[in-house]
Amino acid sequence: MSQEVPETATPHVHHANHPLKAAVVLGALGVVYGDIGTSPIYTLQTIFNPADPHPVPISDGNILGVVSTIFWSVMIIVTLTYITLVMRVNNDGEGGIMALITLLRRWGSSNRRRGAVILAALGIFGASLFFGDSMITPAISVLSAIEGLETVRPGFESWVVPITAVIIVVLFSFQRHGTATVGRFFGPIMVTWFTVLGVAGIGGIVHEPRILEALSPTFAIGFLAGNFHIAFFALAAIVLAVTGAEAIYADMGHFGRRAIVIGWLGLVLPASTLNYLGQGALLLGDNSKLSSPFFLLVPDWARLPLVILATAATVIAAQAVITGAYSVASQAGQLGYLPRLRIAHTSESTIGQIYVPWINWLLMIAVLVLVFAFRSSAALAYAYGMAVVGTITITTLLFLYFARVRWHSPKWLVIGGGGLLLAIDLLFVSANLTKLVHGAWLPLLIGVIAFTVMTTWQRGRQIVTAERDKAEGSLREFVDELQTQKPPLTRVPGTAIFLNRGKQTAPLALRANVEHNHVRHDHVIILSIETLPVPRLADDQRIMIDDLGYAGDGITHVAARYGYMETPDVPHLLRMLKAEQTEGAISVEEASYFLSKIELARGDSHTMAPWRKRLFIATSYITADAAEYFSLPRDRTVIMGSRIDV
Repeated sequence: MSQEVPETATPHVHHANHPLKAAVVLGALGVVYGDIGTSPIYTLQTIFNPADPHPVPISDGNILGVVSTIFWSVMIIVTLTYITLVMRVNNDGEGGIMALITLLRRWGSSNRRRGAVILAALGIFGASLFFGDSMITPAISVLSAIEGLETVRPGFESWVVPITAVIIVVLFSFQRHGTATVGRFFGPIMVTWFTVLGVAGIGGIVHEPRILEALSPTFAIGFLAGNFHIAFFALAAIVLAVTGAEAIYADMGHFGRRAIVIGWLGLVLPASTLNYLGQGALLLGDNSKLSSPFFLLVPDWARLPLVILATAATVIAAQAVITGAYSVASQAGQLGYLPRLRIAHTSESTIGQIYVPWINWLLMIAVLVLVFAFRSSAALAYAYGMAVVGTITITTLLFLYFARVRWHSPKWLVIGGGGLLLAIDLLFVSANLTKLVHGAWLPLLIGVIAFTVMTTWQRGRQIVTAERDKAEGSLREFVDELQTQKPPLTRVPGTAIFLNRGKQTAPLALRANVEHNHVRHDHVIILSIETLPVPRLADDQRIMIDDLGYAGDGITHVAARYGYMETPDVPHLLRMLKAEQTEGAISVEEASYFLSKIELARGDSHTMAPWRKRLFIATSYITADAAEYFSLPRDRTVIMGSRIDV
């Protein structure tokens, strides 16, 4: 049962309060920074990979220039764009590109309506690219960690792919148990990981302190300006250093901005910077170690423990992005861009820990295909960069629009400062486009497919909604007819709950019950579930009651409002109702539930292209069972069917 989202609704909502405690910062370190924190494993070796179609020659000048460019890219894209600017925008505490889309829909004024719609569509494409990121991250992260075994025992190359595949299967198989039981271990593991990153980096810097010169932006500028024919292509790999920037923003609702900022500035940024500098120092001292500078940065005795720790860190990074894919799919479904999917909440105490089976197994198959097809982290890096930089660029663009429209930031500042940030992002996009035939086409293809599915579903819903409106007719007129019907309709004992899309039309199941069975129940609750473009609502803001013009006839309309981060629980909702609100007490434990199920068929009308009609109908088959989604008791749920031509 799909719901239209009112774009102008601005209810009073309960804002999440995130007290700044050490445990909150520790939790943020364990979840938020898994992706970006494992980037040092593969970034530098990818940049200097001799098999690259546009290799960067290994030289002292290029090493200093590359490390400097990595550092300042992280500072501009992550610290300035995300930490300082973008994270100031939130939707009731929630961040991420889906939050920006809902804010655009809410605040897009009439004279800017067209621009807001276009940017919202662009945002949906950014969310679509995130699905590509969710497929590539587990593959490249775990592959890069297991590849470290080659530095421990040469000749281990043939085992890298099989071991990676086993880890991937185990990881996805345990998703249904949730991360609640192991979540408390993530923080300490990642603190250990970042500590090791920093210590290893310091060891390299001590041997070649000249690498500290790379902290000066002059080396990055000199590398880009003086060797642009080399540096431009290197940007396609340098962008790997900022992978996970979108996850920082998307997970803001779980930990709060302050905890994430403290974790970034207090540990993640310094540790990552030290490690990149250490790897650069290692290459300055010995150019032959470019095959795996991350693992070769530590002594022989420490490499196996580092491989084990890196594997744990990459699994955590994969876990974070998989959970992010669940959240994006769930939010997209609530906002009408995807069908309603079966969702299981895996934690009673932690909001947002969910499991979406259909997305889980789709991701697992896709990740395994990527592992066996690309077989190395270096080969996957070309595909990875495009997914990352595409989402970053779209997020920056949406933020700038919001800053201008909502905050009324000066036009000169938005165009000048924002234009500079966008220019940097677009430079990275351009560099990744040069890798199109080498793998960058993959996330674009995934993004286009996901975007097509989501926009087709949204359009199909609009068509089906219009057809349902015609078939259902006016609810007010239907209730009026019941009052004047002669002879009066037979009333049977009990309570009937009819789930409906809103208050304007009569439920098909109720109309069929009256027209074919010629009866109605003593108590009739017409319940509509409304999803608002906010993450959550407090219970005291959730319910609105309407007697539909006749007090005492036993027919009541109940509108229940939920945020897009919530999953409705109808029995729980009904227990909140008082007898005086429903024209008499209702028995939730004995009530019968009626659902209207729509069978879709391809019609002759020119509402959509034939292929999009087939896609819409095919997509409808993955829709979750409504009774399960709304937590309805199976033994008291009646489903009545109807057919609509698309």
